[in-house]
Amino acid sequence: MTKVIDYWHQPFTEEGMKKAYIDDPEQNQVAKWWHLDIKGRTPEEFIADMDKNEVDKVLIPSGKIKSYNRQVLQWNFQTEDVYKMIKDHPTRLYGLHGINPEERMDGVRELERAVKEFGFVGAHLHTYGFGLPVNDKRYFPFYAKCVELDVPVVMQIGHSAEAMPSEMGRPIYLDEIALYFPELKIVAAHTGWPWCEELIAMSWKHPNIYIGTTAHGPKYWDSKLVAFLNTKGRGLGKVMFGTDFPVLNWPTCIKQIDALELKPEAKKQLLNGCATKVFNFKD
Repeated sequence: MTKVIDYWHQPFTEEGMKKAYIDDPEQNQVAKWWHLDIKGRTPEEFIADMDKNEVDKVLIPSGKIKSYNRQVLQWNFQTEDVYKMIKDHPTRLYGLHGINPEERMDGVRELERAVKEFGFVGAHLHTYGFGLPVNDKRYFPFYAKCVELDVPVVMQIGHSAEAMPSEMGRPIYLDEIALYFPELKIVAAHTGWPWCEELIAMSWKHPNIYIGTTAHGPKYWDSKLVAFLNTKGRGLGKVMFGTDFPVLNWPTCIKQIDALELKPEAKKQLLNGCATKVFNFKD
């Protein structure tokens, strides 16, 4: 059994789940709409659950999500919020620094602090509520810092299920970013749906663009994405697994991935190999 890496899992403690899905009225509505299980766990309980499901590593963002309608931050997790969850399990749990473009250079400096002082392994971007496409120049200082630090940026690409403009996450916008920053490792999350083929084209074209499968159950993945990740010379090694828990969970996803009957190497790359490469983990 290949040990699993989940490249995007929301803060899992009782405090984290409350902050993410109860305190903000819009996110609370989403949690009810999707029937999400928002019960929190201690770090020890979480590690035990990882072991039970043969999950080796989990990445947790200090998410920054802005309400498009109310123009307030729905999520404003801080570096220390995530570090408290991960600090006792440094080879199993890792942080991603949430980008808020309105913090400007203060935000860039905080990204550097999160990586250098707290061991975070990348950046994380949810752009929709800010009303900025992912190729907006206000993000370029953050992308440049990621290159300098040799860490990837995870960004939601595709539509937004919340009341936010989906256009901000069109996969074609990655073209400009990848051309300007060929050294920047980009993980385009949520499969790019409904523009999956557009995202596949970007990942095939650019060596530095990878696709993340979060938030969409494997049984719903676009058939072109499954063919892409299953084919050597096309997308094998360019697609990585994640849950965006509590949207998805490990046992259901693994069962559905098994049902896809992927080639052994493709399955290994999906569950472990791609993320190991992109986040510079030791195999």
